[in-house]
Order: sequence, then structure tokens, then C-alpha cells
Amino acid sequence: MAAHFVVVPQWQGSGADRAMRLVDGAEAIRGDLPMSATTLVEVPLEAGDAEGTGVHRWSSLRIVRERIADALAGIEGPAITIGGDCGVEYAAVERVAQRGRTVLVWADAHADLNTPASSPSGAFHGMVLRSIIDHDLVAAADVLLVGARDLDPAEEDAVASLGIAMIGPDSVGAAVAERAAAGAEQLYVHLDLDVIDPAEFAGVGFPTPFGASVSDLAAAIAAARAALPLAGAGVTEFAPTSAAEAAEDLPSILRLISALTRPVVDTAD
Repeated sequence: MAAHFVVVPQWQGSGADRAMRLVDGAEAIRGDLPMSATTLVEVPLEAGDAEGTGVHRWSSLRIVRERIADALAGIEGPAITIGGDCGVEYAAVERVAQRGRTVLVWADAHADLNTPASSPSGAFHGMVLRSIIDHDLVAAADVLLVGARDLDPAEEDAVASLGIAMIGPDSVGAAVAERAAAGAEQLYVHLDLDVIDPAEFAGVGFPTPFGASVSDLAAAIAAARAALPLAGAGVTEFAPTSAAEAAEDLPSILRLISALTRPVVDTAD
């Protein structure tokens, strides 16, 4: 798949104490991407103001959302958005959702289903999936929450009330195929790197035990892409503590990017 990469070193949506590491993480990934197929979105230096929304740093997040949308508007085919925090996904999913019914594979240790009223932190990266659903970009029934294992009580309630499927990587292909048979047209894959078990991947702000392996995630992506065409994807929340840690983790990230971009193998007889 010929994909274009949109790198967004946004940190303002994060609730981590050292959110600025996300800038380093995005830049580390950008260093291994093809320059001719990569666009860098400029992120404001200032933290930003809530502007009465209940979302910390909203003014900067709003500006970045507009810049991401502008960058994506000039791309015809699939785009891979590289964060930064998970908040970069709103504009990316919005762009894809305008083109047809979308299955959203949300691979994340956290559900990101809080609202400004329920969020304990006010950080947008914990609200972005709920915002996508509440603004009717993707139906809750077409959301697959993969590898989630650290949910707030309000998020647990949202999963139940909205009817969101929580599954493991080995169930992704079948779940996407089921929705394709029901009329879904395309696929978006979100990867928050904290979905990976911290014993295998260190460079995240919120490591959570008992995560998925990189191998299982790569297989899940392949199975999902075999069921529906990939319209877009995001890789987010890389926050290495040092250049050495970034170097150790980058092969895993590149393996997942390869799973998103390599040609789909037709196994039909």
C-alpha cells in the first residue's frame, strides 16, 4: 500500500507528567520514514487554554486539529498519522469517516472514552474515542476496542451503554469481517503503543502490564486488512526516555508500520 505519513508531534493532549517526550518520540519515528512521503504538521509551542471546554490546553489542540485536517486534505490515498498523543486521531478519523462506513480498530491499553465531565485529568487523549463516537464519525457498533485493560469506571459504563466490543488481537480479523459482511466499507487502525506489553516495549508514558505482543498486533492488523481495505491508521504515544530507549523500541514500531503498509496477501484459492 502506498501510504503517506503525517507526523504530528503534539503533546498538549497528554496527561503525562513528561508529555514533552511525545515530541521526541514523533521525531524519532519520522527519522525512519521516507522523506518524500512524509508531511510534518507544526505544533504550537504554547500549552494552550481550556477555553471553557473542560479540556486542558484546548486552544492548542484546536489549532493542531485544523492543521492536521489541512495536511490530510491534500492526500488522495491512505494516510498514516504519527503522534504525538492520541488526540491527533480525531482529525484523521474524521477524514476517513467522510468517505464511507468505517470499522475503527482502537488498539490501546486505555479506552479513551471519558468526557470532559467524567475525565479525572482533563486530558484530551483520554476523551478522543468518545468524541469520535459522540460526533457520529464512527458508530459505536463499528468500534473494536483491542487490548484495553485499564478503564476508569465511567469508561466501563460507556463500554456497556454504547455496546462497544472489547476483544483480544486474535479476534480482530473475525470481528472486522463480520462488520464488512454487514456493510462496512473501510478500515481505520489506531495504535496507542501502550497496548504493547511493557516487558516488550518501554517507551510509553502509561505502561500497563499484561499487554499484547508486537507479533500478535502485527497478525491482527494483517487479518483486519484482509477483511477490509485500510483507509487510514495512526501510531501514537511514543514517549522514549532517552535516545537509547528510542533505538531499542523503533524496530517494533517499524514492524507495526510495515504491517499497516505492506501489500495484502490474497489467500483465496
